[in-house]
Amino acid sequence: MPNSELNVNSLENWLWEAACKIRGEIDAPKYKDYILPLIFLKRLSDVFLDEIKNLSEEYGSEEMVEDIINLDHSLVRFYIPKSARWNGIAKQTTNIGEYLTDSVRAIARENPRLQGVIDIVDFNATAAGQRIISDDKLRLLIDVLGRYRLGLEDVEPDILGRAYEYLLRKFAEGSGQSAGEFYTPREIAILMSYILDPEPDNEIYDPCCGSGGLLIKCYLRFRDKYGEDPSIAPLRFCGQEILHSTFAMAKMNAFIHDMAAQIALGDTMNRPAFTNPDGSLGKFDIVTANVMWNQDFANELYENDPYNRFGFGYPPASSADWGWIQHMYASLNEGGKMAVVLDTGAVSRGSGNVGRNRERDIRKEFVERNLVEAVVLLPENLFYNTTAPGIILAINKDKKKENEILLINASKLFAKGRPKNYLPDESIEQISEIYLGWREEEGISRIVTNEEAAKNDYNLSPSRYVAQNDEDDTLALEDAVVLLKEAEEGRREADGMLKGVLQEMGIEI
Repeated sequence: MPNSELNVNSLENWLWEAACKIRGEIDAPKYKDYILPLIFLKRLSDVFLDEIKNLSEEYGSEEMVEDIINLDHSLVRFYIPKSARWNGIAKQTTNIGEYLTDSVRAIARENPRLQGVIDIVDFNATAAGQRIISDDKLRLLIDVLGRYRLGLEDVEPDILGRAYEYLLRKFAEGSGQSAGEFYTPREIAILMSYILDPEPDNEIYDPCCGSGGLLIKCYLRFRDKYGEDPSIAPLRFCGQEILHSTFAMAKMNAFIHDMAAQIALGDTMNRPAFTNPDGSLGKFDIVTANVMWNQDFANELYENDPYNRFGFGYPPASSADWGWIQHMYASLNEGGKMAVVLDTGAVSRGSGNVGRNRERDIRKEFVERNLVEAVVLLPENLFYNTTAPGIILAINKDKKKENEILLINASKLFAKGRPKNYLPDESIEQISEIYLGWREEEGISRIVTNEEAAKNDYNLSPSRYVAQNDEDDTLALEDAVVLLKEAEEGRREADGMLKGVLQEMGIEI
């Protein structure tokens, strides 16, 4: 009989046991690729049975409800064929991989919204003539995952997100850089939802949404604040993701939360999915993202942009951070606000340099146009793909305070964890209260004017303005690499200019 108690500790023990059942047959970072779709399938099956039970109170019997639903699938949020329900899967003893694959494909056929989402895994797949995961291992995995009921009254809607976070935290180290590309630590996503503080009828967009965590935390923040009052206009969500497997996870997450979400697959910087009929970029009330830090994009992307996103200037080829910021800004409607996670160098690189610097010059434009609202310096060792600290940059077209920027140094507000540090709940509350209350706190936050930022050559690093004991001013490796690339790029430009001048003088080199 399934256990109905699934708290955080039992969830983690449950997932650990599930992972142990398939250990040895696949690499640890791939555990989630098999476990999460099955949890999703179990959740869908249990919720569907809950809906049948609820409808039977109106129609008289579950058998009658089954007959009615077979004729009209619109009576339920999604339809699960009998052969694909968990009780049938749990009884299967032979050809389990084939049966599971047929089940998820049957669900996708009956529910077009789930096509390319639930059916992305072939549980019967082979490699070099061998099954990737055997029926025996699948049998054990199904037995473990069937231990808990995941219906409407049994678990929180965030069950899939929490499971995803745990599996990444436990096993993603093996996937190195890739894990950090699509996973934002839970507490950072929660903090960003407080900073963005969505209001009724807002439309929220994440241009590189990964597994959908930032969108979901905004949804949960809104629900905590306003409840589920049907008179309150709901939020609407849009997200784009470049990796198909992660796109599928975002779709699952949005589906399981019952969110009004459009998730698109594709390369946002080259082919943004959310555009208007006239070809211009779609506009949103809130934009949020954790972009890949210091990406390399060719100058042609900026110079030949059909969406007019880069009017503040072209970022260097060594770092696309301010390219992403400009894409997000161009996606804001009038009065909209955005928050983005970046590496610390995005708010300081180039300041103090003699002459032009592309990043500093773009940053200057944002400050002088009174758009930068706040910068939060995060602690070290929060992210999976780096030990370096990051920052949250908030940009607002309707700032609380004209010509002021709130700088929060949260670098010490962490708790030690394994394998990563984390922001405890009290730190999230402290930072969000400082931001929402727009206040200074000794050793934590400071409000500076745009003029003071200009005097510091538009260096917006909170550590420059809010000193803390034993603060390490050593340049982060990622920033050093970017500065080296910038220097090399500058040298190439100078060499090209010198060559042109010498050629005009008739001097061959």
